[in-house]
This record gives sequence, C-alpha cells and structure tokens, in this order.
Amino acid sequence: MSDFAARAHALDQRRKARSAFLAGMGRGLAGALLFSLPMLMTMEMWQLGFHIAREKLLFLMVVDLPLLVILSHRIGFEETFDWREDVRDAIVAYGVGIAASAAILFLFGLLNLDMPWSEVIGKIAIQAVPASIGAMLGRSQLTRDEDADCEGPEPRQRRTSYVGELFLMVVGALFLSLNVAPTEEMILLSYKMTAWHALATILLSIGLMHGFVYAVSFEGGHELSPDTPWWHALIRFTLPGYVIALSISLFLLWIFEQVDGTALTPLVFAMIVLAFPAAIGAAAARLIL
Repeated sequence: MSDFAARAHALDQRRKARSAFLAGMGRGLAGALLFSLPMLMTMEMWQLGFHIAREKLLFLMVVDLPLLVILSHRIGFEETFDWREDVRDAIVAYGVGIAASAAILFLFGLLNLDMPWSEVIGKIAIQAVPASIGAMLGRSQLTRDEDADCEGPEPRQRRTSYVGELFLMVVGALFLSLNVAPTEEMILLSYKMTAWHALATILLSIGLMHGFVYAVSFEGGHELSPDTPWWHALIRFTLPGYVIALSISLFLLWIFEQVDGTALTPLVFAMIVLAFPAAIGAAAARLIL
C-alpha cells in the first residue's frame, strides 16, 4: 500500500471513529432524556436539590463515577479498548447528564439566575446522576444493528462473570428505584402495610425476578440446562439479586433522607416496597445489558 493510500485509509478510519463517537453522544443525550425525564419532572427531586445534605449529594456523585466507568467497560459510547477510554466515556456521560439536566430544568423554569448558586448546583447535581446512567445506557438500548459492522480493531471480549452479573443487577436496581425512592409514597405505603403485605411483596419480588430471567423466555433471558436443579439459579442469582435490591433500597432511602425520624418497622417495610421496582430493575438489567 502506497503512503498516499495509507494516509487516506487512516484518515477514513479517524473520520469513522469520530462519526461513531458523535453518534454515541447523540444516543447518550437521548438516553439521558428518556431515562431521567420522570425524575426531572418530580417535585421531590426539585426539593431535594435544595435541602439535601451536601455530604450525601457528594457521596452519591462520587459513587456514580466508578459505576459509570465499569458500565462503560461493557456499553460505552463506542467500543473501548482500555480503562482510560472507559474513564473518558464515564466523564462524557456525566457531562451529558449535567447538560441535559440543566437544560430541562431551565426550560421548565425550575432554575433561574436569581437563585443561589448552591441551589442551582444542587438541583443539577442530583438530577445528573440518573441522567448520566441513562446517557450510558442509551448506547446499549439505542444502537442500530448495522453499527456493529463498522470497521476497526476488534474490541475486547466482554464476558460477564458472576461478579459482573451481580454488578449489572446493582445498576438495574439503582436505576429503576431512583424513579420512586425520593417520593413520599414510599413511607406512606410502609405505614399502610401489614406484615402479611410485606411477606407477599417479598415473595412476589423474588418470583418476578426469577421468572423474568429464567422462566418466561424473554429475549436475552437465561435458559437452564435440563441437568441444572431449579434451585441452583434461585440460590446463585435470584436471592443474591434480591439482597442487592434491598441494599440499594436502604442506600437510596438514606441518601434521599427518608430514614431520619422513621421507626424501624416502617423503615423495613419501606425497603421492601422500594425493593419491588429495584428487583424488577435488577432482573431487567441481566436481560438487556
């Protein structure tokens, strides 16, 4: 190949890579809006941006960044080949989440230049967490099949280990439960529940988790071989997944200041209520990511 042809080929490859990255950015913006609009239009999230303890908000943002890096390792804006590119993708996703959140909040008149900057930053920062996750998920859910045909170096193989499966459940549980965790209904429902309601909710959550992934045969589901006992997947994946859903629920209730002043029994019941969407999110993440 002549020098001219080599330079032309290299230029074409860079152009394709730039085009793929911009397309990924577009999908990221679409994902940020698609997945975060419910929270951008929720009054409790607006109020939390004003009065949430700043150390909790900082902690949530610090937790979000490594989560995005690991998520990028699987489904970034483009195929990545080392952890530096994953960090870049995570920062870009955070930037997209911040920009999308700020734009929508200003559009709805929820932010203005007369507000204290602490309130402006707080409202944007708390909304940017789900928006950034949505931006990263947008690449996975909005990618066209023909995008996989782009030329370029072969990407590293992303085989999901057992720990990787648990991580995906964390992402799914966190993402879906973020929609309802800050609402007052979580605590209200916990006061209306009885022990029998709580037990039924636990059993239904576990049943739905297991059924979505193993029994209903959704596309992307996991089929068990005939030699595998039915309880194997239940103990290895479903029950740990439900423990993850409960843990994420407690974490979000604490972050969103739903724990202070709540008695132990209503708090446990609130965890069980919030773990219901978290469990479904955890199961869905194993199907679609």
